Amino acid sequence: MTDTAANAVNTENLAPVFQIQRVYLKETSLEQPNSPAILIEQQQPSVDIQLGVEATPVAEGVFEVCVTATVHTKIGDKTVFLVECKQGGIFEIRNLPEDQMGPVMGIACPQIVYPYLRASVADLITRAGFPPVHLAEINFQAMYEQQQAQAAATQQ
Repeated sequence: MTDTAANAVNTENLAPVFQIQRVYLKETSLEQPNSPAILIEQQQPSVDIQLGVEATPVAEGVFEVCVTATVHTKIGDKTVFLVECKQGGIFEIRNLPEDQMGPVMGIACPQIVYPYLRASVADLITRAGFPPVHLAEINFQAMYEQQQAQAAATQQ
């Protein structure tokens, strides 16, 4: 093998890799603890939505990134329904500088997984007999930067 061919192989092996391996619904739950009585209430329920992102290594260069949504609707102090969905994605991420790994797993990967999560949440709520709750678009870059700022403030 010539030096040029060897360098081409080494360069190719070090080229950044970002591939989606799979997107899947990892976990979901629905609770309607006050049904059917709560279903005849005429008041408008309050809706609380919480989001979370987590990333874990699965194998060398392979990571699972999950986005979780919790939707809790109440009328007064009584729960109408509580939905939690965790949408996961498996990503192959190799040969990236360490300082880019956080943004890729905290911004790029959640942006890919989130539309699937939105559809899963709306579908589950509709199947439960309620009007769908459509999760708003999320700016994962702003969310990531806010988390980094909070982490930095906590360390100081």
